[in-house]
Amino acid sequence: MLRGTVTRRTQPLDDFASDVLDTVEAIPPGYVMSYGDIAEYLGRGRPRQVGRVLATSGGAVPWWRVIHADGSLLAGHERAALGHYRAEGTPLRASADGTSYRVDMRRARWPGPLSSPGPLSSPGPLSKL
Repeated sequence: MLRGTVTRRTQPLDDFASDVLDTVEAIPPGYVMSYGDIAEYLGRGRPRQVGRVLATSGGAVPWWRVIHADGSLLAGHERAALGHYRAEGTPLRASADGTSYRVDMRRARWPGPLSSPGPLSSPGPLSKL
C-alpha cells in the first residue's frame, strides 16, 4: 500500500465504525460535517474516535466531507480535498493572503441524514480558486 493511501479494511467493522461510514456516505456533495458533528449526530463517540474510523476505514467514502470544526482542511490532504470542494461547489473562504482555504462552515455544515439540506447559498466566486 502506498503511504497516505487509505482503504476500507476487510476486517468486520463494529457498529460505531459502520454508523460513522454510513453517515459520511450520506453527506451530500457541497456539504460537510465536522468530526464532532458526526459524534453528536450519532449520540456516541468523540471527534477523535470518528477521525480514527476514517483514518483506518474511510477510504471508500467521501472523506473530504468530514473536517475540523474550524473549517480547516485535513493536513497532508489539502490539495486532494480542495479539488473535491471545487468540483462539488463547497463554500470556501480564502485566507487574507489567498494562499490557503477553509470550508465556510456557516454555509456548508450539514445537520445530518435525517434532515433535508436546503439549497446552498451562493458559494461565492469559485472561479477565483
